[in-house]
Amino acid sequence: MRFIGNRNPHYKTLIHRCERNPILTSDDWPYPINTVFNAGATLLADGTTLLLCRVEDRRGISHLCAARSQNGVTDWKIDPQPTFFPDPKNWPEELWGIEDPRITYLEDLETYAVVYTSYSRGGPGVSLALTKDFKKFERYGVIMPPEDKDAALLPRKIGDCWALVHRPVTSLLGAHMWISYSPDLRHWGSHRLILEARRGAWWDANKIGLSPPPILTSEGWLMLYHGVRQTASGALYRLGLALFDEHSPEKCLLRSDEWIFRPEEDYELAGDVGNVIFPCGYTLGPDGDTIRLYYGAADTCIALATASIQEMLAWLHEFGRPPNG
Repeated sequence: MRFIGNRNPHYKTLIHRCERNPILTSDDWPYPINTVFNAGATLLADGTTLLLCRVEDRRGISHLCAARSQNGVTDWKIDPQPTFFPDPKNWPEELWGIEDPRITYLEDLETYAVVYTSYSRGGPGVSLALTKDFKKFERYGVIMPPEDKDAALLPRKIGDCWALVHRPVTSLLGAHMWISYSPDLRHWGSHRLILEARRGAWWDANKIGLSPPPILTSEGWLMLYHGVRQTASGALYRLGLALFDEHSPEKCLLRSDEWIFRPEEDYELAGDVGNVIFPCGYTLGPDGDTIRLYYGAADTCIALATASIQEMLAWLHEFGRPPNG
């Protein structure tokens, strides 16, 4: 397969699109749906790539469905029925669907954590479920109340606690990235603001959020985050980079001033919600450097791109700066 990058020769291309994009659409689904997008991703023990996809039906209600591939690009085997369906009778916070999963493998517990958005009358909140096989799920329910979303767990404890990056929203403070800690994945506290949305004309003004789960590197936690700029024709989503301390992930070391990835292709520009690229998951290649980034495009399909961790770190050192620098 071949990957293609930004066509603008004046800027370094850090993220390279797959020429087969989009790799999954509603036409691939074994049962009737409207759209499929915003998939969490992980590599299973046998090397299979698993995507836990957000699937929207024609009512507008979303559920999650697993797709598996030996090479992570083609020949997807999709569960014949929804894998993880809203259960509003027992979990009323899921009344209007479940959305945008992020998957983290918790080695200490030998299980996968799925952090997802549960949509209730009170708005979107952060919910958690654990699974070992993506067939049976143990729901923990809401761990961050509305309005909150764009959340993922770090794969290992910080001290004695698990850490969750998430994005609460308030009418006064805006939409910024926070981190919270828990000894048991159920009770959360020590809430700290870690990255603020900028103000004014910036690409990441007023509203930001975590994209895929944080990536542990030799220099700390590398986070790809999205910024949402409001324009005369609607919201425009772009991706940027930030680096956080490995042992104190509430401390931001570097942040990019410029975005690194934007909607450009037809399948990103037009769809149910145009001008959107929204990664929720990645897998790491055998070289320990190449990541495959799975992203929703225009809230309509799933696309794939690759990037180098070392190239992103080098770019961040060259063009980023401390948040208060």
